[in-house]
Amino acid sequence: MHRVEMEIAGRRFSLETGKVAKQAHGAVWATYGDTVVLVTVVASDEPKEMDFLPLSVEYQEMYYAAGRIPGSYFRREVGKGSEKEIITARLIDRPIRPLFPKGWRYETQVMATVLSMDPEVDPDIVAITAASAALEVSHIPFAGPVAAVRVGRVEGEFVLNPSASLLKESDLNLVIVGSEEAIVMVEGMTKEVPEEVVKEALFFAHENLKPLLTLQHELREKAGRPKMAFEEPPVDETLKGKVKELALNGLKEVITTPSKVERNRKRKEVFKALLEALGEVQAGREGEIREYFEEFEKELLRERLLKEGLRIDGRRPEEIRPIWAEVSVLPRTHGSAIFTRGETQVLTVATLGSPEEEQRIDMPGEEVFKHFILHYNFPPYCVGEVRPLRGPSRREIGHGMLAERALTPVVPSEEEFPYTIRVVSDVLESNGSSSMATVCGATLSLMDAGVPIKDMVAGIAMGLIKEGEQVVILTDILGDEDRMGDMDFKVAGTEKGVTALQMDIKISGITREIMAEALLRARKARLEILAKMREVLEKPREKLSAYAPKVLTVEISPEKVRDLIGPGGKTIKGIIAACGDVKIDIDDKTGLVRIYSSSSEAAEKAAKMVKEVTQEAEVGKLYLGRVTRVADFGAFVEIFPGTEGLIHISQLDNRRVKNVTDILREGDEVLVKVIDIDKMGRIKLSRKAALSESLKERPTEDVSGEDRA
Repeated sequence: MHRVEMEIAGRRFSLETGKVAKQAHGAVWATYGDTVVLVTVVASDEPKEMDFLPLSVEYQEMYYAAGRIPGSYFRREVGKGSEKEIITARLIDRPIRPLFPKGWRYETQVMATVLSMDPEVDPDIVAITAASAALEVSHIPFAGPVAAVRVGRVEGEFVLNPSASLLKESDLNLVIVGSEEAIVMVEGMTKEVPEEVVKEALFFAHENLKPLLTLQHELREKAGRPKMAFEEPPVDETLKGKVKELALNGLKEVITTPSKVERNRKRKEVFKALLEALGEVQAGREGEIREYFEEFEKELLRERLLKEGLRIDGRRPEEIRPIWAEVSVLPRTHGSAIFTRGETQVLTVATLGSPEEEQRIDMPGEEVFKHFILHYNFPPYCVGEVRPLRGPSRREIGHGMLAERALTPVVPSEEEFPYTIRVVSDVLESNGSSSMATVCGATLSLMDAGVPIKDMVAGIAMGLIKEGEQVVILTDILGDEDRMGDMDFKVAGTEKGVTALQMDIKISGITREIMAEALLRARKARLEILAKMREVLEKPREKLSAYAPKVLTVEISPEKVRDLIGPGGKTIKGIIAACGDVKIDIDDKTGLVRIYSSSSEAAEKAAKMVKEVTQEAEVGKLYLGRVTRVADFGAFVEIFPGTEGLIHISQLDNRRVKNVTDILREGDEVLVKVIDIDKMGRIKLSRKAALSESLKERPTEDVSGEDRA
């Protein structure tokens, strides 16, 4: 067993191997604070016939890690994983995938399992570093290592790997993964932080993650297995040259065709003609030829950008595609919008519900409740494909979470706006950065629904082409520019600053200057998009949709909550049954009762019933009550349901009364005034005081001598 360790941000970080899971090709037991993650890697013995890297990454948080039993029916960790698990699996996958050798076709699986969970230490950054370490000590060829840290900022100072409690005070939460040479991945959100601060946070992280790379080198030296002999597939220069010669004219036309559909059609035609021109040479070598073909297309596209400054659709590097948007496109929804940028188009719909409809997420570390939810769907027709629907993919969940993070800083709290808010984004067309289009569309649909968001949010995807000293930064990248470029950098934010970002870098050597310029251009583009959005809808609508649930608020004493609920919920269920289309949310700590209904009449009826059940008598107030019982000493009067008081015989009239029944009988309605409530809660009523009070309120000219008597 070999172990290496060091202190990182005030906690011991250790990596050990050789103790457990020894039949895996690489296994690392990583500990940070009281968080423990086991990461294993295994590769198949034989390569597969396929034209892509067969890498799968799994991440699982065990409930026992936090001393909990799963809340599911099966009482075990089942299913495809929570959103948190899927997002973390993507965080592990994205930085390590480009580091496998070209042509690697051995099925490879990385599995990260959280075995112990420190509530102050998120396992995600531990799992990313441990995955790299497990690949380092394995026989699998891997161009690592990489390491991950989290950066926060509290009171203007950057904090490395802040605790969960400290993170609540932070105005940014970024996960940064880097190698010795460069940052390779960024994911996170901020609270409208300026671009300059974001840039400094990234480079602060890069400097502070380097010790974790050194730690992995030490572990590799102590326990690393010899790397298997693997050579990248040989290049047939003759065939490659032939592909270039035959495909040159066709590909020049492809990379200057603005329409994605037309471009894809031409690309297929050019490739088909290439295979026919090669004749027998291509027999059984279609995959190899396609690789040369795509490599040559990439060269041509990048060369045109670097030399001529022209892109596929004829734009200059800093230009944004044409934008149009529309709101209130669906008549019965609470808020809706279509946002289109070039050939990327999304339909976003906002729906409002009661607080009881908020999302409850059962996780090992804690139970989380979300009152703002954003879901992103990428149906096959949006890219002209045919495939069955199998639920949201990891990519869809990742893009949805990015958009949700971008909007979270501007969405009002539940106290400010007592609704559960759900936004669904359906991608109708896709050709570059549908997640950032989702941010724009979601902003418009929330405003259309009347949600009082604090500011408008827009997003843009930036790209990069770098050859030696030549650098071109691209604004609003297309799908092909993402595929053939060196960077995919998504930035979302308001006019004030950044709210979310996601970055994947495929090359080393991204300097501070390049990063600063990319952030600056992203801001310029964001402001341009925000201006276009304001032309469609300048601010949130003042009124909610006629179809959105109405909310009425009633404040009751916390002591009366039990009365409102009733035995076994009988009272509250009775109110709901009597009023029909209503939902009632009760805060038993504050006594705040919220009533939701699409019908104003139903909501008002429910509010009235709630008040009747929970109202309390007030000294000095008049009530019209009903006599429930008569005694020799006075009469008991129910002033409202469930609340009785006593009129003593001396308080029945202005004159002396011999018998209570001379004035009142059981079942009579009588106007009374509350004159006292004793320490035991007993209510003293007076008919005499009520008569005097009533007399005072009548106009003088209407009061006869007899009435005065």
